[in-house]
Amino acid sequence: MTTDHRWQGSGASGKDPEQAMRYRGELHDVTEARLDTERFLDDLARVDPPTAPEHHDDVLLVVAELTANAVQYAPGPFEVRLRRTFDGVHVVVHDTSGTPPAPRPFHRDGGGGVGWYLIQSLCSQVSVVQQSDGKEIHVFLPW
Repeated sequence: MTTDHRWQGSGASGKDPEQAMRYRGELHDVTEARLDTERFLDDLARVDPPTAPEHHDDVLLVVAELTANAVQYAPGPFEVRLRRTFDGVHVVVHDTSGTPPAPRPFHRDGGGGVGWYLIQSLCSQVSVVQQSDGKEIHVFLPW
């Protein structure tokens, strides 16, 4: 597994903490991204606890959904960037597909269709930025 971790800033320095991680785009990278995000949030919570306990889990769930979609629909590597903002957490997932996400019908048999609705429900803002090498999905969640 090739994961590149960068950590900048800290609550004590007055700069908002941020972290960037790169993954090959393999199925196990979804778990790695979730675990890396959990470490970021645990470190963040030590200096700046979430305003509600569910905020921690909401960020993890959204990262898991976005990275699972990156592995399923975009060939190749993806990147996850996390940053504390004045009122929440900004998550950016960059993948190699230029196709923007779109809602799909929900399938009770396990065929999916709930992820994009879930992301839209949990996040205060969601935007997709198309780039020459794929797209970035920016989401903002409360903290």
